[in-house]
Amino acid sequence: MKYDQQIIIGESPAFLEIIEQASRAARHDRPVLVIGERGTGKELIASRLHFLSPRWEQKFVQVNCAALPDTLLESELFGHEAGSFTGAQGKRIGRFEEADKGTIFLDEIATTSLSAQEKILRITEYGTFQRVGSNKTIHTDVRIIGAANIDLPSAAEAGDFRHDLLDRLALDVITLPSLRHRKEDILILAIHFGQKIAQEVGWESFPGFSESVIEMLFEHTWPGNVRELKNVIERAVYYSENEFHPIEGVLLDPFNSPYRPSTVSSKHKVKIQKEIKPETAIFNEPLDFQESVENHEKELLHHALNKSKFNQKEAAKFLNLNYHQLRHQLKKHNLLS
Repeated sequence: MKYDQQIIIGESPAFLEIIEQASRAARHDRPVLVIGERGTGKELIASRLHFLSPRWEQKFVQVNCAALPDTLLESELFGHEAGSFTGAQGKRIGRFEEADKGTIFLDEIATTSLSAQEKILRITEYGTFQRVGSNKTIHTDVRIIGAANIDLPSAAEAGDFRHDLLDRLALDVITLPSLRHRKEDILILAIHFGQKIAQEVGWESFPGFSESVIEMLFEHTWPGNVRELKNVIERAVYYSENEFHPIEGVLLDPFNSPYRPSTVSSKHKVKIQKEIKPETAIFNEPLDFQESVENHEKELLHHALNKSKFNQKEAAKFLNLNYHQLRHQLKKHNLLS
């Protein structure tokens, strides 16, 4: 993807500060770390660092380190010689060799093995490495940009990331703000994504959002950040039935369903602690489980509405729900007036 196709949008103070920092960091030729939650735009910042740098005419090589197992990552990064391992039928040029004179972006760098980190460290110090299965030293002139969604100093303290490599990469560290820390940009981004997808689906123009939807967008915490916002807006445009009226509803959580499976796979098990009150632990008569659950949900909703004097925003806070989730529950139980 070309840099001019990757638009970085925002006007909040937190966002503008990061853009200024990235522009300054682009001028020097040393490593940079880009830290941020998922969906905050680490790849876009890495692109900006390269294309505003003196290396902008050279290659910008991107590697998602988390997408490759340890057995293949070193081969991907440093290349290998024929016969160096099972399946290595020919010589392979690694990504560091490919990025010579340019920039290499190591996304999810924290997932790399300690062995790979040692080789990356050698490149940062001496500009040399060896292909897997070879003793020949190869020189490369490459700028390294690493990205992570965890706190790397903590990972180093835990022994999962090399302290010396962290020292070498952390000449400049750009920590991206989450979307909840740049709320001024939520509507700007939403309109941008809405206009883009409206054009893709053939609408004459984008009609914008209703006041209730705008309020909902500002109230949501956006754990998936800009990527999540983009998905929500695209879904809203696809589901909208009238291109000439402001969008009246958005689905924040596509998994929200009364039929959602509760089973958790063994790979993703979590510990769940529940407090069961003695008076509700034992029942003397058989019960209809679904009916009992629905009745209990209705009682909770009625109680929250009464406590909040039927202010739905306050009721949502009382139940630890966002406004959209409360509206969904009220609609589900036919409690909307």
